[in-house]
Amino acid sequence: MEKIKTSAEALEAAVFPRLKEVHSNPDAALTDPNALPKAARDKPISQKSPAEWAYERLILYIQNFEKQLDGEHEVAMGFAGGEAGVMRIEGMGFFDPDIITFYGSDPSGARTQLVQHVGQLNVLLRALPKQVATEEPNRIGFRLAADLDTKGGDPAST
Repeated sequence: MEKIKTSAEALEAAVFPRLKEVHSNPDAALTDPNALPKAARDKPISQKSPAEWAYERLILYIQNFEKQLDGEHEVAMGFAGGEAGVMRIEGMGFFDPDIITFYGSDPSGARTQLVQHVGQLNVLLRALPKQVATEEPNRIGFRLAADLDTKGGDPAST
């Protein structure tokens, strides 16, 4: 039997993000919706464009994926349904109301950029060996989240 919600509970449910994951491995790292950067949590979903909301959730997924990587690997993305291959993610952005863009390089080092409508969004996160022999791997997800918190989630301040 479903519980009857108060008006306040219904409003909260419409504002707070919902996330559900089930994995075959009970020890798998789950994505925590509460790990959204503060700026992403402060603005109600109803006030975000589809592009902004997709951008913020992608940051969350990239961060969760990076947490599972060792120091020898960085995040990259594969493309579904095409011959474009794999792109090492070096940047990400959005253009309201409905465009997400990824900046990076392919395995040969060629600069790449993917511009995609949120309705076609489809990202496969992959672990690739670090390209440059540095001590620390590039963790773009954490830089993207820090940028959101620094600028208060306001795209106009970029």
